[in-house]
Amino acid sequence: MEDLGRLKGKVNPDFWRGKKVFITGHTGFKGSWLSLWLQDMQAVVKGFALEPNTTPNLFTKAKVAQNMDSEIGDITDLNHIAMSMKEFNPEVLIHMAAQPLVRLSYRQPILTYSTNVMGTESARKCSNLRAIVSVTTDKCYENKEWEWGYRENEPLGGSDPYSSSKGCAELVTGAYRKSFFYDTNSAFLASARAGNVIGGGDWSADRLIPDVLRAFENNEPVIVRNPKATRPWQHVLEPLSGYLVLAQHLYEEGNDFAESWNFGPRDEDCKPVSWILDKMIAKWGNGATWKLDKKSNLYEAGFLKLDCSKAAMRLNWYPKWNLDSVLESIINWHKHYLSEKSIQAQCLLEIAKYKKD
Repeated sequence: MEDLGRLKGKVNPDFWRGKKVFITGHTGFKGSWLSLWLQDMQAVVKGFALEPNTTPNLFTKAKVAQNMDSEIGDITDLNHIAMSMKEFNPEVLIHMAAQPLVRLSYRQPILTYSTNVMGTESARKCSNLRAIVSVTTDKCYENKEWEWGYRENEPLGGSDPYSSSKGCAELVTGAYRKSFFYDTNSAFLASARAGNVIGGGDWSADRLIPDVLRAFENNEPVIVRNPKATRPWQHVLEPLSGYLVLAQHLYEEGNDFAESWNFGPRDEDCKPVSWILDKMIAKWGNGATWKLDKKSNLYEAGFLKLDCSKAAMRLNWYPKWNLDSVLESIINWHKHYLSEKSIQAQCLLEIAKYKKD
Protein backbone atom coordinates (compact mmCIF):
# COMPACT_ATOMS: atom_id res chain seq x y z
CA MET A 1 0.00 0.00 0.00
CA GLU A 2 1.15 3.54 -0.76
CA ASP A 3 1.58 6.25 1.88
CA LEU A 4 -1.84 7.92 1.60
CA GLY A 5 -0.74 10.94 3.60
CA ARG A 6 1.87 11.62 0.97
CA LEU A 7 -0.61 10.94 -1.81
CA LYS A 8 -3.19 13.36 -0.48
CA GLY A 9 -3.80 16.04 -3.11
CA LYS A 10 -0.63 15.26 -5.07
CA VAL A 11 0.27 13.22 -8.12
CA ASN A 12 2.73 10.71 -6.71
CA PRO A 13 5.36 9.50 -9.23
CA ASP A 14 6.20 6.55 -6.95
CA PHE A 15 2.61 5.34 -7.21
CA TRP A 16 2.61 5.47 -11.02
CA ARG A 17 6.06 3.98 -11.62
CA GLY A 18 5.50 0.58 -13.27
CA LYS A 19 1.68 0.81 -13.12
CA LYS A 20 -0.10 -0.50 -16.23
CA VAL A 21 -2.38 2.31 -17.41
CA PHE A 22 -4.83 2.09 -20.33
CA ILE A 23 -5.97 5.40 -21.86
CA THR A 24 -8.78 5.80 -24.36
CA GLY A 25 -8.49 8.92 -26.47
CA HIS A 26 -4.70 9.12 -26.13
CA THR A 27 -4.25 10.74 -29.56
CA GLY A 28 -6.32 13.78 -28.59
CA PHE A 29 -5.20 17.01 -26.96
CA LYS A 30 -5.79 15.97 -23.33
CA GLY A 31 -4.82 12.37 -24.02
CA SER A 32 -1.45 13.40 -25.46
CA TRP A 33 -0.61 15.55 -22.43
CA LEU A 34 -1.68 12.75 -20.05
CA SER A 35 0.32 10.13 -21.96
CA LEU A 36 3.46 12.26 -21.74
CA TRP A 37 2.95 12.84 -18.02
CA LEU A 38 2.50 9.13 -17.31
CA GLN A 39 5.53 8.25 -19.44
CA ASP A 40 7.55 10.81 -17.51
CA MET A 41 6.59 8.96 -14.31
CA GLN A 42 7.64 5.63 -15.90
CA ALA A 43 4.16 4.13 -16.02
CA VAL A 44 3.55 1.36 -18.56
CA VAL A 45 1.06 3.03 -20.88
CA LYS A 46 -1.20 1.76 -23.65
CA GLY A 47 -3.55 4.00 -25.60
CA PHE A 48 -6.55 3.23 -27.81
CA ALA A 49 -8.02 5.91 -30.06
CA LEU A 50 -8.72 7.06 -33.59
CA GLU A 51 -5.98 8.71 -35.61
CA PRO A 52 -5.48 12.36 -34.60
CA ASN A 53 -8.17 14.43 -36.30
CA THR A 54 -6.22 17.62 -36.96
CA THR A 55 -3.11 18.58 -38.86
CA PRO A 56 -0.94 19.54 -37.07
CA ASN A 57 -1.67 17.69 -33.82
CA LEU A 58 0.06 17.34 -30.47
CA PHE A 59 0.22 13.54 -30.61
CA THR A 60 2.45 13.63 -33.68
CA LYS A 61 4.38 16.82 -32.94
CA ALA A 62 5.31 15.73 -29.40
CA LYS A 63 6.11 12.14 -30.51
CA VAL A 64 3.73 10.81 -27.86
CA ALA A 65 3.76 7.25 -29.26
CA GLN A 66 7.52 7.00 -28.81
CA ASN A 67 7.41 5.54 -25.29
CA MET A 68 4.04 3.78 -25.13
CA ASP A 69 1.93 1.13 -26.84
CA SER A 70 -0.38 3.02 -29.20
CA GLU A 71 -3.26 1.24 -30.91
CA ILE A 72 -5.52 2.91 -33.45
CA GLY A 73 -9.17 1.92 -33.22
CA ASP A 74 -12.74 3.15 -32.82
CA ILE A 75 -14.17 3.31 -29.29
CA THR A 76 -17.56 2.26 -30.70
CA ASP A 77 -16.07 -1.04 -31.94
CA LEU A 78 -16.64 -2.89 -28.68
CA ASN A 79 -15.00 -6.14 -29.78
CA HIS A 80 -11.81 -4.37 -30.84
CA ILE A 81 -11.40 -2.31 -27.68
CA ALA A 82 -12.37 -5.23 -25.43
CA MET A 83 -9.66 -7.40 -27.00
CA SER A 84 -7.08 -4.59 -26.77
CA MET A 85 -7.85 -3.91 -23.12
CA LYS A 86 -8.00 -7.57 -22.11
CA GLU A 87 -4.63 -8.34 -23.75
CA PHE A 88 -2.96 -5.41 -21.97
CA ASN A 89 -4.77 -6.19 -18.66
CA PRO A 90 -4.34 -2.75 -17.05
CA GLU A 91 -4.43 -1.81 -13.39
CA VAL A 92 -5.82 1.68 -14.11
CA LEU A 93 -8.14 2.83 -16.90
CA ILE A 94 -8.58 6.50 -17.78
CA HIS A 95 -11.41 6.75 -20.27
CA MET A 96 -11.20 10.01 -22.23
CA ALA A 97 -12.21 9.08 -25.79
CA ALA A 98 -14.95 11.48 -26.85
CA GLN A 99 -16.41 13.70 -29.54
CA PRO A 100 -15.68 17.00 -27.75
CA LEU A 101 -17.11 19.69 -30.05
CA VAL A 102 -20.50 21.38 -29.66
CA ARG A 103 -20.83 22.46 -33.30
CA LEU A 104 -19.92 19.01 -34.65
CA SER A 105 -22.56 17.49 -32.37
CA TYR A 106 -25.22 19.38 -34.34
CA ARG A 107 -23.87 18.07 -37.64
CA GLN A 108 -23.29 14.51 -36.41
CA PRO A 109 -25.51 13.80 -33.38
CA ILE A 110 -25.48 9.98 -33.76
CA LEU A 111 -21.68 9.93 -33.84
CA THR A 112 -21.62 12.18 -30.78
CA TYR A 113 -23.97 10.01 -28.72
CA SER A 114 -22.40 6.68 -29.73
CA THR A 115 -18.84 7.91 -29.04
CA ASN A 116 -19.56 9.74 -25.80
CA VAL A 117 -21.71 7.08 -24.14
CA MET A 118 -19.72 3.90 -24.86
CA GLY A 119 -16.44 2.76 -23.35
CA THR A 120 -16.97 1.44 -19.82
CA GLU A 121 -18.34 -1.94 -20.92
CA SER A 122 -14.98 -3.27 -22.13
CA ALA A 123 -13.40 -2.78 -18.70
CA ARG A 124 -15.50 -5.56 -17.17
CA LYS A 125 -13.22 -8.25 -18.61
CA CYS A 126 -9.92 -6.97 -17.13
CA SER A 127 -8.97 -9.09 -14.13
CA ASN A 128 -6.23 -6.80 -12.72
CA LEU A 129 -8.15 -3.54 -13.11
CA ARG A 130 -8.52 -1.62 -9.85
CA ALA A 131 -9.40 1.97 -10.78
CA ILE A 132 -11.44 3.52 -13.60
CA VAL A 133 -11.75 7.27 -14.15
CA SER A 134 -14.42 8.07 -16.74
CA VAL A 135 -13.95 11.63 -17.99
CA THR A 136 -16.98 13.68 -19.01
CA THR A 137 -17.34 17.49 -18.83
CA ASP A 138 -18.80 20.43 -16.94
CA LYS A 139 -21.46 20.63 -19.66
CA CYS A 140 -23.14 17.46 -18.38
CA TYR A 141 -25.18 19.61 -15.97
CA GLU A 142 -28.62 21.00 -16.68
CA ASN A 143 -27.50 24.58 -17.22
CA LYS A 144 -29.72 27.15 -15.50
CA GLU A 145 -27.34 30.08 -16.10
CA TRP A 146 -26.67 30.33 -12.36
CA GLU A 147 -23.95 32.64 -11.10
CA TRP A 148 -22.66 29.99 -8.70
CA GLY A 149 -20.88 26.73 -9.47
CA TYR A 150 -22.61 23.43 -10.14
CA ARG A 151 -22.02 20.73 -7.54
CA GLU A 152 -21.73 17.03 -8.27
CA ASN A 153 -25.28 16.34 -7.05
CA GLU A 154 -26.95 18.89 -9.36
CA PRO A 155 -29.36 17.60 -12.07
CA LEU A 156 -27.81 16.40 -15.34
CA GLY A 157 -29.04 17.60 -18.70
CA GLY A 158 -28.03 19.49 -21.83
CA SER A 159 -29.76 21.52 -24.55
CA ASP A 160 -27.39 20.54 -27.37
CA PRO A 161 -26.39 17.02 -28.51
CA TYR A 162 -22.86 17.30 -27.09
CA SER A 163 -23.93 18.39 -23.58
CA SER A 164 -26.79 15.90 -23.54
CA SER A 165 -24.46 13.06 -24.58
CA LYS A 166 -22.21 13.87 -21.64
CA GLY A 167 -25.18 13.81 -19.27
CA CYS A 168 -26.00 10.37 -20.73
CA ALA A 169 -22.40 9.25 -20.14
CA GLU A 170 -22.71 10.22 -16.47
CA LEU A 171 -25.94 8.23 -16.14
CA VAL A 172 -24.32 5.19 -17.75
CA THR A 173 -21.30 5.52 -15.45
CA GLY A 174 -23.59 5.66 -12.42
CA ALA A 175 -25.53 2.60 -13.57
CA TYR A 176 -22.37 0.57 -14.24
CA ARG A 177 -20.94 1.58 -10.87
CA LYS A 178 -24.00 0.23 -9.06
CA SER A 179 -24.47 -2.83 -11.30
CA PHE A 180 -20.95 -4.11 -12.01
CA PHE A 181 -18.25 -2.17 -10.11
CA TYR A 182 -19.44 -2.21 -6.53
CA ASP A 183 -17.47 -4.73 -4.45
CA THR A 184 -13.88 -5.37 -3.37
CA ASN A 185 -13.34 -7.92 -6.18
CA SER A 186 -14.09 -5.43 -8.95
CA ALA A 187 -12.55 -2.22 -10.19
CA PHE A 188 -13.76 1.03 -8.65
CA LEU A 189 -15.38 3.53 -11.01
CA ALA A 190 -15.54 7.32 -10.72
CA SER A 191 -16.42 10.07 -13.16
CA ALA A 192 -14.54 13.35 -13.55
CA ARG A 193 -16.04 16.60 -14.83
CA ALA A 194 -13.56 19.21 -15.98
CA GLY A 195 -13.97 22.81 -17.03
CA ASN A 196 -12.95 24.36 -20.36
CA VAL A 197 -9.50 22.89 -20.83
CA ILE A 198 -6.91 24.99 -22.64
CA GLY A 199 -3.17 24.77 -23.29
CA GLY A 200 -0.48 24.50 -25.90
CA GLY A 201 -0.96 21.94 -28.64
CA ASP A 202 -4.71 22.19 -29.26
CA TRP A 203 -5.48 22.64 -32.95
CA SER A 204 -9.17 21.64 -32.83
CA ALA A 205 -11.72 23.44 -34.98
CA ASP A 206 -14.44 25.57 -33.37
CA ARG A 207 -12.61 26.01 -30.07
CA LEU A 208 -11.68 29.43 -28.79
CA ILE A 209 -7.94 29.18 -28.10
CA PRO A 210 -7.04 27.30 -31.32
CA ASP A 211 -9.21 29.73 -33.32
CA VAL A 212 -7.44 32.67 -31.69
CA LEU A 213 -3.96 31.32 -32.40
CA ARG A 214 -4.81 30.45 -36.02
CA ALA A 215 -6.06 33.98 -36.58
CA PHE A 216 -2.94 35.45 -34.93
CA GLU A 217 -0.68 33.34 -37.16
CA ASN A 218 -2.51 34.49 -40.29
CA ASN A 219 -2.69 38.15 -39.20
CA GLU A 220 -6.49 37.97 -39.35
CA PRO A 221 -9.11 39.15 -36.84
CA VAL A 222 -10.45 36.43 -34.52
CA ILE A 223 -14.09 35.65 -35.41
CA VAL A 224 -16.04 35.20 -32.16
CA ARG A 225 -19.50 33.65 -31.73
CA ASN A 226 -20.35 34.73 -28.21
CA PRO A 227 -17.99 37.20 -26.48
CA LYS A 228 -20.15 37.25 -23.32
CA ALA A 229 -20.08 33.47 -22.81
CA THR A 230 -18.46 32.77 -19.45
CA ARG A 231 -16.61 29.52 -18.83
CA PRO A 232 -14.41 27.84 -16.19
CA TRP A 233 -11.10 28.10 -18.09
CA GLN A 234 -8.21 25.96 -16.85
CA HIS A 235 -4.85 24.72 -18.07
CA VAL A 236 -4.93 21.13 -19.31
CA LEU A 237 -2.58 19.94 -16.55
CA GLU A 238 -5.05 21.01 -13.84
CA PRO A 239 -7.81 18.46 -14.52
CA LEU A 240 -5.25 15.83 -15.52
CA SER A 241 -3.71 16.16 -12.06
CA GLY A 242 -7.21 15.69 -10.64
CA TYR A 243 -7.78 12.51 -12.67
CA LEU A 244 -4.45 11.09 -11.50
CA VAL A 245 -5.05 11.95 -7.83
CA LEU A 246 -8.55 10.47 -8.04
CA ALA A 247 -7.21 7.27 -9.63
CA GLN A 248 -4.67 6.94 -6.81
CA HIS A 249 -7.44 7.11 -4.21
CA LEU A 250 -9.69 4.71 -6.11
CA TYR A 251 -6.84 2.22 -6.33
CA GLU A 252 -6.02 2.43 -2.63
CA GLU A 253 -9.39 3.16 -0.99
CA GLY A 254 -11.96 1.91 -3.47
CA ASN A 255 -15.63 2.73 -3.04
CA ASP A 256 -15.01 5.67 -0.72
CA PHE A 257 -14.02 7.62 -3.85
CA ALA A 258 -16.17 5.89 -6.48
CA GLU A 259 -18.31 8.96 -7.14
CA SER A 260 -18.52 11.97 -9.47
CA TRP A 261 -15.94 14.75 -9.10
CA ASN A 262 -15.57 18.30 -10.41
CA PHE A 263 -12.12 19.60 -11.37
CA GLY A 264 -12.28 23.26 -12.30
CA PRO A 265 -10.43 26.54 -11.84
CA ARG A 266 -10.64 29.08 -9.06
CA ASP A 267 -13.82 31.15 -9.02
CA GLU A 268 -12.00 34.27 -10.17
CA ASP A 269 -10.80 32.45 -13.31
CA CYS A 270 -14.33 31.91 -14.59
CA LYS A 271 -14.16 34.65 -17.25
CA PRO A 272 -16.07 35.76 -20.36
CA VAL A 273 -14.65 35.09 -23.83
CA SER A 274 -14.06 38.82 -24.35
CA TRP A 275 -11.68 38.87 -21.34
CA ILE A 276 -9.69 35.97 -22.81
CA LEU A 277 -9.48 37.72 -26.18
CA ASP A 278 -8.29 41.02 -24.76
CA LYS A 279 -5.60 39.30 -22.68
CA MET A 280 -4.32 37.16 -25.55
CA ILE A 281 -4.31 40.07 -27.97
CA ALA A 282 -2.25 42.12 -25.53
CA LYS A 283 0.21 39.26 -24.98
CA TRP A 284 0.57 38.43 -28.70
CA GLY A 285 0.85 42.01 -29.95
CA ASN A 286 1.44 42.62 -33.69
CA GLY A 287 -1.90 44.38 -34.16
CA ALA A 288 -4.10 41.34 -33.34
CA THR A 289 -7.87 42.04 -33.20
CA TRP A 290 -11.24 40.28 -32.95
CA LYS A 291 -14.75 40.77 -34.34
CA LEU A 292 -18.21 39.30 -33.78
CA ASP A 293 -19.55 36.44 -35.94
CA LYS A 294 -23.04 37.71 -36.71
CA LYS A 295 -24.02 34.52 -38.57
CA SER A 296 -23.79 32.14 -35.61
CA ASN A 297 -27.21 31.04 -34.29
CA LEU A 298 -26.54 27.68 -32.58
CA TYR A 299 -27.51 27.41 -28.93
CA GLU A 300 -24.64 27.63 -26.45
CA ALA A 301 -24.83 28.12 -22.70
CA GLY A 302 -24.08 31.66 -21.64
CA PHE A 303 -22.75 31.05 -18.13
CA LEU A 304 -21.16 27.93 -16.69
CA LYS A 305 -19.16 27.43 -13.51
CA LEU A 306 -18.07 24.49 -11.35
CA ASP A 307 -18.04 24.09 -7.57
CA CYS A 308 -14.88 22.11 -6.76
CA SER A 309 -15.16 22.22 -2.98
CA LYS A 310 -15.68 18.45 -2.79
CA ALA A 311 -12.32 17.78 -4.49
CA ALA A 312 -10.70 20.34 -2.21
CA MET A 313 -12.11 18.86 0.99
CA ARG A 314 -11.78 15.15 0.27
CA LEU A 315 -8.90 14.91 -2.20
CA ASN A 316 -7.05 18.03 -1.06
CA TRP A 317 -6.95 18.96 -4.76
CA TYR A 318 -6.70 22.63 -5.72
CA PRO A 319 -5.93 24.37 -9.03
CA LYS A 320 -2.41 25.80 -9.08
CA TRP A 321 -2.20 28.23 -12.00
CA ASN A 322 -4.19 31.46 -12.44
CA LEU A 323 -5.74 32.22 -15.80
CA ASP A 324 -3.49 35.14 -16.69
CA SER A 325 -0.36 32.98 -16.30
CA VAL A 326 -2.05 30.15 -18.23
CA LEU A 327 -2.68 32.43 -21.22
CA GLU A 328 0.93 33.60 -21.01
CA SER A 329 2.12 29.97 -21.09
CA ILE A 330 -0.07 29.20 -24.10
CA ILE A 331 1.31 32.14 -26.08
CA ASN A 332 4.87 31.11 -25.17
CA TRP A 333 4.18 27.46 -26.01
CA HIS A 334 2.78 28.38 -29.42
CA LYS A 335 5.69 30.68 -30.25
CA HIS A 336 8.00 27.81 -29.24
CA TYR A 337 6.13 25.60 -31.73
CA LEU A 338 6.44 28.22 -34.49
CA SER A 339 10.19 28.39 -33.88
CA GLU A 340 10.34 24.64 -34.72
CA LYS A 341 11.92 23.59 -31.44
CA SER A 342 11.20 20.26 -29.69
CA ILE A 343 7.53 20.09 -28.74
CA GLN A 344 7.98 17.03 -26.52
CA ALA A 345 10.70 18.79 -24.55
CA GLN A 346 8.51 21.87 -24.13
CA CYS A 347 5.59 19.76 -22.86
CA LEU A 348 7.80 17.90 -20.39
CA LEU A 349 9.25 21.21 -19.21
CA GLU A 350 5.72 22.51 -18.57
CA ILE A 351 4.80 19.31 -16.71
CA ALA A 352 7.93 19.66 -14.55
CA LYS A 353 7.03 23.29 -13.76
CA TYR A 354 3.47 22.30 -12.82
CA LYS A 355 4.71 19.57 -10.47
CA LYS A 356 7.10 22.00 -8.82
CA ASP A 357 4.56 24.84 -8.28
